[in-house]
Amino acid sequence: MAALSNGGQASSFNIPPIKFTKLFINGQFVDSLSGKEFETIDPRTGEVITKIAEGGKEDIDIAVKAARVAFDHGPWPRMPGVERARIMMKWADLIEQNIDEIAALDAIDAGKLYHYCKVGDIPAAAATIRYYAGAADKIHGEVLKASGKFHAYTLLEPVGVVGHIIPWNFPTTMFVAKVSPSLAAGCTMVLKPAEQTPLSALYYAHLAKLAGIPDGVLNVVPGFGRTAGAAISSHMDIDLVSFTGSTEVGREIMRSAASSNLKQVSLELGGKSPVIVFDDADVNKAAELALLGIVFNKGEICVAGSRVLVQEGIYDEFEKKLVEKAKAWVVGDPFDPKAQQGPQVDKKQFEKILSYIEIGKKEGATLLTGGKRVGDKGYYIEPTIFSNVKEDMRIVQEEIFGPVMALMKFKTIDDAIKIANSTKYGLASGIVTKSLDTANTVSRSLRAGIIWINCYFAFGNDIPYGGYKMSGFGRDFGLEALHKYLQVKSVVTPIYNSPWL
Repeated sequence: MAALSNGGQASSFNIPPIKFTKLFINGQFVDSLSGKEFETIDPRTGEVITKIAEGGKEDIDIAVKAARVAFDHGPWPRMPGVERARIMMKWADLIEQNIDEIAALDAIDAGKLYHYCKVGDIPAAAATIRYYAGAADKIHGEVLKASGKFHAYTLLEPVGVVGHIIPWNFPTTMFVAKVSPSLAAGCTMVLKPAEQTPLSALYYAHLAKLAGIPDGVLNVVPGFGRTAGAAISSHMDIDLVSFTGSTEVGREIMRSAASSNLKQVSLELGGKSPVIVFDDADVNKAAELALLGIVFNKGEICVAGSRVLVQEGIYDEFEKKLVEKAKAWVVGDPFDPKAQQGPQVDKKQFEKILSYIEIGKKEGATLLTGGKRVGDKGYYIEPTIFSNVKEDMRIVQEEIFGPVMALMKFKTIDDAIKIANSTKYGLASGIVTKSLDTANTVSRSLRAGIIWINCYFAFGNDIPYGGYKMSGFGRDFGLEALHKYLQVKSVVTPIYNSPWL
């Protein structure tokens, strides 16, 4: 079994008091109109952290109205880009100044590793804000060479009021990935954090106000998908909805957007990403990469390398190395610096993953290692690896969203490409090889939005990220994300008696 840190129990880390539990609308923390609250749970123990105000349709209506007034009449869309940038830079500074407290919130709310949040997620979030702040004063149209006697040019204008619906696996990363480019573009917004992880989103809203983001520009309404989320996707006064989550919910959002005001939609959905390891790979390094691809963030990541395809010449050696490394992986309390994997986000996800492990056994796959919970308290699961899998097995085709890998063998490059593409998803892929020809051939043959060659999880603010097929459409990160929140307007005037056209 995987090595166990701290018995899988909660540590004695001094958790800061929870400061923000209400809805953030029009620059103020307020109770929901219904007075309802819901519990947010610590996945280390299964115990209640605190109660959060539950936003419903009526609260979304109020938040959208505030965002609409801020867009139609407020200063944010009309500010020079350099001024928006100055405020966003201050917001990034405030986030870094409060890094310990925010990291603790994501650790107790999402089961994320505290030390990784401090060196990874939160510094990266501040960098994302600064990246888009730097673009805020560089939003330009272009002069067009019209074919007739006309002067024509384009304007790039903010799309309007945006609805963001974000997932629970990366509460900080997804918050800033959605909010930063839309702020830089001059939009106003209503954001619904996942009901499992509302704490850091509310804290970021507080810091945004301190930084000087005007009231009504950023509204944060915790609640449930069937109520608050549905109200966002069907709202007649929201101009674009950006969603990250499951393919099933993405379908519902598209239906709601179409049947309401035909708002624009951007979706980053599920994945069943392959990692393809060729015979010429360094077996030890490839095994490390493949393991990280499925256990990072406890497998709760859309681009998890949940299908590992290994060429037959090195398969046996690779399998042995992989199992050794998985058994040595340290699962434990996210505040323990020795821990490499914390608990799954909640009981529902924990039970879903365990059920898929049982499905894999019943389907006839061979369980090489793992497959059990760790400890008797909290939602910890061992890194789990199946071999002897077939392409039509559920554990090969369906997104599990946990530390469960399907290990497969292939013969030729064509076989690898065929197997890798035999899924309804197309979010990411990994290739491990020393051959440039192999890397070029395979990367151009895979139907996925991002291809990592001899690396994995290589994200960057300037690298667009999104899916093919049923992994969605639209891009986060890069300048593509900024332009997602902009409209292109063409302006044409006639030219009279000009010597030049």
